[in-house]
Amino acid sequence: MSDAIKHECGIAVVRLLKPLSYYQEKYGTWAYGMNKLYLMMEKQHNRGQDGAGVVSVKLDQRPGVPYLFRKRSVHKNPIQDIFQSIGKQQRDTVKTLGAKKTDLPQDADWSKENLPFVGEVYLGHLRYGTFGKNNIDFCHPIVRKNNWKSRNLALAGNFNMTNVDEIFSQLVNLGQHPQNYTDTVTVLENVGHFLDRENQRCFDKFKARGLSNLEISKQIENHLELEEVLRSSSKRWDGGYVMAGVVGHGDVFVTRDPWGIRPVYYYYDDEIAVLASERPVIQTALNCPIESVKEMSPGQAMIIKKNGEVLLPQVREAGEKLSCSFERIYFSRGSDADIYKERKRLGELLVPQICEAIDDEIQDAVFSYIPNTAETAFLGLQDGMEDYLCDWKVKQIREMRKNASDEQMKKVLIQTLRFEKIAIKDVKMRTFITDDSSRDDMVAHVYDVTYGVVKPTDNLVVIDDSIVRGTTLRQSILRILDRLNPKRIVIVSSAPQIRYPDCYGIDMAKLGDFCAFSAAIELLKDRGMENVIDEVYEKCKAQVGLPKEEIVNFVKEIYAPFSDEEISAKIAEMLTPQNINAEVKIVYQRVENLHKACPNDKGDWYFTGNYPTPGGNKVVNTAFINYVEGRNERAY
Repeated sequence: MSDAIKHECGIAVVRLLKPLSYYQEKYGTWAYGMNKLYLMMEKQHNRGQDGAGVVSVKLDQRPGVPYLFRKRSVHKNPIQDIFQSIGKQQRDTVKTLGAKKTDLPQDADWSKENLPFVGEVYLGHLRYGTFGKNNIDFCHPIVRKNNWKSRNLALAGNFNMTNVDEIFSQLVNLGQHPQNYTDTVTVLENVGHFLDRENQRCFDKFKARGLSNLEISKQIENHLELEEVLRSSSKRWDGGYVMAGVVGHGDVFVTRDPWGIRPVYYYYDDEIAVLASERPVIQTALNCPIESVKEMSPGQAMIIKKNGEVLLPQVREAGEKLSCSFERIYFSRGSDADIYKERKRLGELLVPQICEAIDDEIQDAVFSYIPNTAETAFLGLQDGMEDYLCDWKVKQIREMRKNASDEQMKKVLIQTLRFEKIAIKDVKMRTFITDDSSRDDMVAHVYDVTYGVVKPTDNLVVIDDSIVRGTTLRQSILRILDRLNPKRIVIVSSAPQIRYPDCYGIDMAKLGDFCAFSAAIELLKDRGMENVIDEVYEKCKAQVGLPKEEIVNFVKEIYAPFSDEEISAKIAEMLTPQNINAEVKIVYQRVENLHKACPNDKGDWYFTGNYPTPGGNKVVNTAFINYVEGRNERAY
């Protein structure tokens, strides 16, 4: 993607189902679980580089010995920083205990008893800063502490709630006094409240049977019903979420939103249970076949009990599966088998629109892509264009019939297409220059081009996976492509026009940032239809204060007067810099083709405004009010 967008968060959960000595004997290390966690986090580093965190829990530690450990980092390379720090802490502990060497001992039981982060349960998290805050306090996992093991809670998630205000108010009405008004802390206290209630229910139950308090603690750990905790706490959650948690005594849970907006996958056998935001991460870390890695269903949870029992209850009624299609287009790892095929299909389906944009002049066209995330869509475009050329040859030969000479037929048969690597992304350029004009000039050199392969008669077709703001196109890419002196530049987006903000965990929150929205506004002004803007604003304002379930997305009316092609043409006009010699066209994927390419992931609110939860309509209307009133702030 030429316009940088913050990625989603990622989670990694590792639960060892055997004693640590088992892994020492079979795999040569008691650090087997920690090693798998590190690998799973590194393989998901694309999901957030702003910070990372790890929690480890030791099962059945004696009183007075630490059992829950946490390490977080906002270092430039937070994952490596965390695990290097853990390793140093462990070596320092060995040295402090009087060992002659700082090498870690091979005794699994001794290591568990004495060394930090040596346990059976691991929860890892990768973070991006939605609100631009990048200090350690905003890193997951976050922890709610208590002297009772079964009341301790560590929580991490890939989520965003649209109704934090409602959840916060619920906590206040329960008598709590939350110390922070953020979705992370609010959700932690929300789950923690119902965890406390479940602990109290179990305590009362076993107290009535005459058990001592010490005996009751053990019984609570064995009989805690996390399914009910999750069912009760998530009742009011409106958003996209994968929530992962560890209770102090060792129970683990992960739960997914009822629409499957955010992704999560799992694998377990008799040795280990793991969960992650990406399927190929699990395949790589555990060297397991794709068939054995399962996607968690919408509204489902995985609960791993302290005794190792794995449960998969349905904690929320599943709605229509509307998992995020932007995951498929851009955010998820392209090494996933299905995502790779889908991205290729997205490129292939653009062929008719591209051929129309270049007036079918395929013999005078050079095809390329914006590196590096659009490469897979480019391969699909290449396949589609090859098929198109083959059909063209058949048509030409049929029209010639028997009267064609060998030379005429040969001329048709030798026709080929030109696929080249035109744009080259240099390392991220930094500049000490402070004045805006000079800085813009430096930014324009983030990309370079391959010279000598484009002729003045050529159409230069370049595919990107998505065009969101268009800033890099305007400031850099179109200028450098124009240096090659093509007749026409066609920029192609494998995603449809992004028209509406996301509110479920991706950093796309302000309407004014979207070039499609800006184009629609300009078209309304060009055609003397400013009244539409005013009318939509009044309709949105009239809904302020209504329950989210009653709110309608009136922002759709901004786009309603125009065809996709009209908006695309206006975007091209707005993004074309002055003094560009080539004609510039922009082609966007059609929404119906997006669904053909990604038939199992139909969450398309970015493009259609059809939000899966009521909170989405509230957010988009608030975003429009902010835009009209000139407030450069998020709508949630």
